[in-house]
Amino acid sequence: MPARHFPAYLWTVVVGAIALLLAAPVLVILSTILADTAEVWRHLAETVLWTYVMNSLWLMLGVGVGVTVIGTATAWLVTMCQFPGRWLFQWALLLPLAAPAYILAYVYTEVLAFYGPVQTGLRNTFGWESVADYWFPNVRSLWGAILMLTLVLYPYVYLLARSAFLSQSVATLEASRNLGCGPWQSFFTVALPLARPAIMAGLALALMETLNDFATVQFFSVDTFTTGIYRTWFGLDERLAAAQLSVCLLLFVFWLVLLERWSRGRAKYYQTVSSHQQLVSYRLSWRGAIAAILTCLIPVSLGFLVPGGVLLQMALEDPSQSFDQRFWEFATHSLTLAVVTAALAVVIAVLMAYGLRLYPTLGIRLATQTAAMGYAIPGSVIAVGILVPIGGLDNAIDAWMQATFGISTGLLLSGTIAALVFAYLVRFLAVSFGTVEASLTKIKPSLDDAARSLGHSTLSTLVRVHIPLMAGGLLTAATLVFVDVMKELPATLIVRPFNFDTLAVRVYNLASDERLAEASGAALAIVLVGLLPVILLSLGMTRSRPTSKTG
Repeated sequence: MPARHFPAYLWTVVVGAIALLLAAPVLVILSTILADTAEVWRHLAETVLWTYVMNSLWLMLGVGVGVTVIGTATAWLVTMCQFPGRWLFQWALLLPLAAPAYILAYVYTEVLAFYGPVQTGLRNTFGWESVADYWFPNVRSLWGAILMLTLVLYPYVYLLARSAFLSQSVATLEASRNLGCGPWQSFFTVALPLARPAIMAGLALALMETLNDFATVQFFSVDTFTTGIYRTWFGLDERLAAAQLSVCLLLFVFWLVLLERWSRGRAKYYQTVSSHQQLVSYRLSWRGAIAAILTCLIPVSLGFLVPGGVLLQMALEDPSQSFDQRFWEFATHSLTLAVVTAALAVVIAVLMAYGLRLYPTLGIRLATQTAAMGYAIPGSVIAVGILVPIGGLDNAIDAWMQATFGISTGLLLSGTIAALVFAYLVRFLAVSFGTVEASLTKIKPSLDDAARSLGHSTLSTLVRVHIPLMAGGLLTAATLVFVDVMKELPATLIVRPFNFDTLAVRVYNLASDERLAEASGAALAIVLVGLLPVILLSLGMTRSRPTSKTG
């Protein structure tokens, strides 16, 4: 049998080098802990630091409760209950994933403003003339930010909870019913405890996205660590202090990971299930059916239909303004960044996953886990971790060139497309790696042995056997990274080259200037692109096992 052309140590070196490169921004951030920035920290502690901490905690608490309740309740209803429109809500509940929270923030600020349609309609209906005649809540507040983030992040919990409910054992659920448990008792005593790991995983993802958010909290004037990092870097021009604030934000992220692990304890969750079995579904009464429809319709409407309809109306009112020449310029920038990042992310993920398949040693496992940890790191933290060393390297090169040749090189790496793509790779490689690894593990190892017995090398087997079989998974991985890059804002704002704006930055800049009508075209484009993973997820859900058996 021909020997493998790439020995284990070489794969370990390759995967380890990738992991070290992608982990470098986080290591740089952690290395700034001991830097002397006492004066800046004294100023922050006396002014805004406590506000950052409390707002971040309240934001996490509010969003955590919201996404858990909405995601779990809707997942249980569409999986285990029969009511009109259930098949439609099964995929429609994923639609809010397409709309970033900052777009919802801009839309609802416009809709709920004094001059907006809601307050105008109330004044016309009840004869009110001014704000002195009535009270109306201010959406630009902490509770407004919680609401916006909850509406777009609950699908994380919904998706994983529904997957857990679909995989639960028919025998277990039927045993609970034979013991006299009704639908609610079965839910709280059997289904919910079994689904807890999946719900906690979805909750952890939602809270990580909450900590990553910048535009929503900044627009609503809610000071959190993400806005503090941006303000300390660009407002106070204190890079080391911004890096140390990033360390504080990392502590929140690590706390979330530990909390998710701790919540499992030593409990073990086993499922004895066949995908061909039909889950028992409960037929709801007409009152229960109405309640179920409203429970599913409200988050879909508020999280997608209303903002999508408002953006579409604004964009069509003056297409020449919404889709002007600058729109197409920014769209080209976004597409270029998204395509390049998606391609690189897939290639790197294939190398890592294939190395792990060939040589599942401790070193390669640690390297792949290290490289894939970026998705848990907020974009603002990654941006700071990239710009600090790149700026230092640029300054060192410039000083050496001036001392040696009398030539100033300026900034060679800072504010370049390469730095921005690198930031995206650090942030989103985990998305690509998870999808690619899942596709690769479905291929039987016997195919590798057959290819090698026919004289194919390791790389030849990868190209001729594995990649064709993984084509669907590779396309899914590229699509997910593509969409994430199109929506990413914090890292783009900080790292992007001068005068190189994307659609997300255009929406942020125009909406911050209260020019949502001009931003509507770019916002609508981001939402439409965001529908791609929703379609993929919906197609995957339709292949799940049937749930038509009625109890």
